Amino acid sequence: MREILGRRRRLLSRLIGLTGLTGFTGLTGFTGRKRDQSPGLIGAALTFATAWKWPVLPGVGLDRQDGTRCACPDPDCTVPGAHPLDPGLLAATTDARMVRWWWTNRPAAPIVLATGAGAPCAVSLPALAGARALAALDEAGIRLGPVVATPARLFLLVAPYSMEQLGELLYAKDWVPGSLRFHGEGGYLALPPSETGQGPVRWERAPLPGSAAPWVPDVEAVVDAVVDALTRTGVSAPEL
Repeated sequence: MREILGRRRRLLSRLIGLTGLTGFTGLTGFTGRKRDQSPGLIGAALTFATAWKWPVLPGVGLDRQDGTRCACPDPDCTVPGAHPLDPGLLAATTDARMVRWWWTNRPAAPIVLATGAGAPCAVSLPALAGARALAALDEAGIRLGPVVATPARLFLLVAPYSMEQLGELLYAKDWVPGSLRFHGEGGYLALPPSETGQGPVRWERAPLPGSAAPWVPDVEAVVDAVVDALTRTGVSAPEL
């Protein structure tokens, strides 16, 4: 057995010498790179971009001296670390090479999804109102897609929508919570497992495992259900 292992090691050494792949290991294949499915931010970013075709880019991240403040020039940044800066939002991509290069050079950068176009959008609520809404939706048997959570808010992912579609939807409502926010085309949100100045980003409702992009509902169905749920549960104005 030792002789066989020794022969394998010598063969691997010869292959490395012939190809110049100094990063080769028995677990990475002949690419000289770590597996795309490796845990952590780079693995998640590659899954979003390549398997699900969600355009992503690195967020600006947090200040190195103060882990709660944004690294951007704005001292009053309201989404510390969790927004694009350099590169800008238009650089969001599904290209594996670009994604790998970004997170190889900035391994702690938050993962930012560019919402809209062909990518999911989102509807978000403050954490308390969002938790009550989710409970009411579950009780009513409403099907939801993935839900992203931060300590401050819940983000319900929905299918892409246009501003015209959103305007007609809101116009038809007698009441919409003032803190119900919409993250549509030209917007963005941080995805798990990012760390931001507002705390960790996690899945409140994780996508089902598999290689295909997760199913997401239409925005009309989610807004109708959320507004109805909040009306029935009697969430007070301060909670919204």
